[in-house]
Amino acid sequence: MNLPAALRETPTGGAHPAAVRPTLRRILAALIGDARQVSLNRRLFSSVSLLNAVTNIGGIPSLLLLKNPGRLVALHLGTGLIFLGFYCFSRFVGRYRPLYWPFVLTILTFLFANMLFNAGSAGGAVWYLIPALVIATALAPRTGDAVASGILFSAAALAILLIERRWPTWIQPYASDRDRWTDLAGNLVFALLFTGGLVFLLARTLNAERHRSDNLLLNVLPREIAEELKRNARVVPRHYDSATVLFSDFVSFTRVSELLTPSELVDQLDQIFQEFDAISRDHDLEKIKTIGDAYLAVGGIPRPNATHAIDGALAALEMLRASERIRMAREKTGQPSWSIRLGLNTGPLVAGVVGTEKFAYDVWGDTVNTASRIESSGVPGQINLSAAVFEQVKEFFDCEPRGRIPAKGKGDLDMYLLKSIHPGYSGDGITPNHHFRERYRTLRQSSVQDPTTPTIPSDRD
Repeated sequence: MNLPAALRETPTGGAHPAAVRPTLRRILAALIGDARQVSLNRRLFSSVSLLNAVTNIGGIPSLLLLKNPGRLVALHLGTGLIFLGFYCFSRFVGRYRPLYWPFVLTILTFLFANMLFNAGSAGGAVWYLIPALVIATALAPRTGDAVASGILFSAAALAILLIERRWPTWIQPYASDRDRWTDLAGNLVFALLFTGGLVFLLARTLNAERHRSDNLLLNVLPREIAEELKRNARVVPRHYDSATVLFSDFVSFTRVSELLTPSELVDQLDQIFQEFDAISRDHDLEKIKTIGDAYLAVGGIPRPNATHAIDGALAALEMLRASERIRMAREKTGQPSWSIRLGLNTGPLVAGVVGTEKFAYDVWGDTVNTASRIESSGVPGQINLSAAVFEQVKEFFDCEPRGRIPAKGKGDLDMYLLKSIHPGYSGDGITPNHHFRERYRTLRQSSVQDPTTPTIPSDRD
């Protein structure tokens, strides 16, 4: 059973995380562009252009072992410089789509001439037709371009065979068997390495792009919901018998915001909400959204559990402390500041994704509306609880009854102020101790049998 991060024991050892390679990433970003700023297709084009330039120019020394290598050296050098030009244009000018067919035709011209100068189908140059077609197919901007390039490469291969049969004198034979074996061995090994490197490059680039896209999706939707969306292209809204909704907003936000520039206002909210995001994540809450200065998170979704009310209470205490710390720091420097109000309510709700564009995971139901009223009826610098939340957390937390308080559109509701963790479960009223974690673990395990019945044992250790 996995506990929320905030309730796990502090590890004393274990394996270190996988080492990152920032230097390699910087080198790749410098060569083919940063994945965060440059499109996948453009990075692929830059990669294969540079790879072709390096291999064509870098292969010249091996040609010097042949007799009369002049034409081959000129061919490799000329096309290598052309590929280098393609790379520079794509990498630094930012245009690559208009270069597709010039690129493909340059490869085809190079290979066809190389086969004429290297014994046709009996020479080593023929091995490069396969990786060249892989390149052309991978870079094709449209399906029609990929089909057309496949036809052209096939026609080039058939043309070499036709020339060998009808006009064999057009083919430059090897000067000796030694030249033939040297060229075959060198080109075969090089073609294998080239193809392997190309496939590796394509696979790594595509996987990195997919990983980046998945991370972006997971930053918007919970993992289970994202997987369902990818599988079915839609998400079926799900009913939850019990979940805890946490709302927060800032008192006098409108008045204080008038004293700040838009940039300062956004920076302040970003600073606070980043901390709230980390707290929500540590306490197994699902952040739903922010609306202006309001923050909404829910416990018990999308994976139902029996501890969502406790998770929400712990998260609210940490959010209150974080907000107060930031407020006092700003007051010390004479900057505008504000207090926070937090409210929690527990009950049934529906969660899911609606619409087909700009997906957002959201929650609906009277539980959500009541949580908003509990928060707005709260006290600045305090955490306001509904009676439903109080009943589920009273064994773990000290709460102060407020009596029946009017709530807009809801009439009078029983409300409580969450103060701290019970002394039996915390030495300082803030940090859960071993007894808290053990009781929490027991309750959490009940989620496996019945996640909708969060009954807290009444006896204490």
